[in-house]
Amino acid sequence: MAGIGEVLVSALILVGAFFLFVGSFGLVKLPDIMRRLHAPTKATTLGIGSLLIASMLYFALVQGAPSVHELMIAVFLFLTAPITAHMIAKAHLLRNRALQRRVPQPPGGQSWATLAPRNENPQAPPARRP
Repeated sequence: MAGIGEVLVSALILVGAFFLFVGSFGLVKLPDIMRRLHAPTKATTLGIGSLLIASMLYFALVQGAPSVHELMIAVFLFLTAPITAHMIAKAHLLRNRALQRRVPQPPGGQSWATLAPRNENPQAPPARRP
């Protein structure tokens, strides 16, 4: 492997390790769940992305052919991390009544929660959840 390639792979591994450390540290030290979401979704995703790029580059330089496995892992990671963070934030908002009162309500007087039962008939009792 060429000297420049080794330096580049090493630099990507160090950058990835740094972002993984920052993301893990933030996950442990940040005070509440809404702030903790940023650590694994931002920093850790960048760290894993950097390590995957380093792995792809290493195998491209050593074997002469790019590895598709790392690319598939990166695509899966970059698609699932924001969706997971959104679902965790939504669950936190649904369970925290004090936070629900501070969140601005959408126009039209409807609830911002997607799980809130819609009451079509104002005289009818609210729908019961199973």
